[in-house]
Amino acid sequence: MPALFGPRLLYRFLKDWVTQVTIGLYMATFIYLCLVFLVTHQDSHTTFVPQVSLITSWFLVVGSFGFLVYYSHRIAASIQNPDLVARIVDDLVPAVRASRGIPAANAKPLPPATLARQVEEGASVSCNRSGYVQEIHHQTLVAEASRADAVVHLLYRPGQFVLRGERLASVHPAERLPVLESALRRHVTLGRHRSLKQDSEFAIAQIVEIAIRALSPAVNDTFTGVACVDWLGDALLVVANAPRSDGCWYDDAGAMRVRVRPVYLERLVRTAFDQIRQAAADNPAVLIRILETIRRLAPRIHDDGPRRALRDEADAVREGVASAQALVGLDRKDIEVAWQRARTAIEEPAASR
Repeated sequence: MPALFGPRLLYRFLKDWVTQVTIGLYMATFIYLCLVFLVTHQDSHTTFVPQVSLITSWFLVVGSFGFLVYYSHRIAASIQNPDLVARIVDDLVPAVRASRGIPAANAKPLPPATLARQVEEGASVSCNRSGYVQEIHHQTLVAEASRADAVVHLLYRPGQFVLRGERLASVHPAERLPVLESALRRHVTLGRHRSLKQDSEFAIAQIVEIAIRALSPAVNDTFTGVACVDWLGDALLVVANAPRSDGCWYDDAGAMRVRVRPVYLERLVRTAFDQIRQAAADNPAVLIRILETIRRLAPRIHDDGPRRALRDEADAVREGVASAQALVGLDRKDIEVAWQRARTAIEEPAASR
C-alpha cells in the first residue's frame, strides 16, 4: 500500500475515526484489565473478586473484538484506489471555499497598478523560519488590518514554500507595520508539510502522485491511472464551478484589507495533466482518457485561460504520440480521433457554450 499511495497519503488512515476509536478502545481495555488484576486478590482470610469489574472487562473485550472486525472491513474498503481518490476530491471542496475571498456588495477593488505600488512601497515582514504556508486566518487578518487602517499583501499562498528570511508579506502604509507584524506571524501558519485546509493544488497533486506511482514500471496499473484521470476531471470541475477569486478580502465597509496570491484554474489544469501525460507516454488507454476528460470539461469551462490550458494539454498528448515508438497504428488512430473530439469541444464558439 505505501508503494502505491505514498507516505503523504497514509495520514488519512490515521485520521479515520474508526482507526482512532479502535486503537483507543484496545488501549483502554488493556489498562482497565491491568487495574482489575491489581485489585483482585486472595489471602488466608478473604477472597475479593470484583464481579462488576470482571463483567465490564468482558464487555470491553467483546467490544474491542467487534471494533477490530469493523476496522478490518473499513480498511479493506478504504484502501481501494477509487475510494481513496474520491475522498481526496471531497476534501477539495472545503479547501476551495476556504481559500477564496467573496467580495462584499460594496467592495472597492483596486487597480493592478495600485496593488503593485502598495507591495513595492509597503514595509516588509520577513519569514523567521522555513516551511510551507499551511493556513491563513483571513477574517482575523482583515479585522486587524481594518483596525490599523492598512492593507496586507501576502506574497505566498497556501502550499508554497517560504525560505527563512524571505519576504512573507508587505504592509501598506509602512508605518502600520509595528501594529500588524505580530498578528501576521500569529495568523499565518507555516509547517513542514503541505496541508489540504486551504491548498487546492495539493489535493490535485495527491491524486497525480497516486497516478504516477500506478503507472510506474514497477506497478503498471493502468486502471488506477484511468481512475485518477476521471477524478481529476471532477476536481477541476469543483474549482471551475467556484467563484473566480482575485485573492482579495474586504472589510464590512468594502475596503480591501488582505490580498493573497490566488491559484488560477489554468495552473491546476497543467498540474493535473502534465506529469500523468509524461508518465503515460506509451500507455494509450490513459492518453485517450485524458483527451476524453478534456473534451468533457471544455463545454463547462468558459474562461479563456483554462480553455487554452486544456488545448495545450490536448496538443501535447498528440505531439507525444507522434514521437512515441511503442504505439502501434491502431492506438495512434484512436488517440487521433480522441484528439479531434477534444479540439472540437475546445474550439466551440462561445455563443453555443
